[in-house]
Amino acid sequence: MLTITRALYDQIVAHARADHPDEACGVVAGPAGSGRPERFIPMLNAARSPTFYEFDSGDLLKLYREMDDRDEEPVVIYHSHTATEAYPSRTDVSYANEPQAHYVLVSTADTDDAGPFQFRSFRIVDGEITEEEVQVVEAY
Repeated sequence: MLTITRALYDQIVAHARADHPDEACGVVAGPAGSGRPERFIPMLNAARSPTFYEFDSGDLLKLYREMDDRDEEPVVIYHSHTATEAYPSRTDVSYANEPQAHYVLVSTADTDDAGPFQFRSFRIVDGEITEEEVQVVEAY
């Protein structure tokens, strides 16, 4: 299960909405080994595409060095889908290389009449997708 604060949840959703119609992407880092998302890091979608996202390789290298210096790891890796449901695509699965991370997808398309977005979390390990519950809390 992903437990995330309301503030982080709101920041991820706001980023997805702000970058629409392009896909948004980013990371929420947390203390290494804790599994607790704490530091919101919106990233630039280098592809600037409504159907694809890509972290800039230089930005990603800088981020990983910074997380290493702070004894952090990527707890949540998120991106948005602008025209489809919040479910990992084949490309998303092929890019999933952090088995301990929660992969959050936000859909800014109204695909289920449940509102203007969906917020879902998955574990992706060795190509296998497992959806997990999301618990939004006010604080840890």
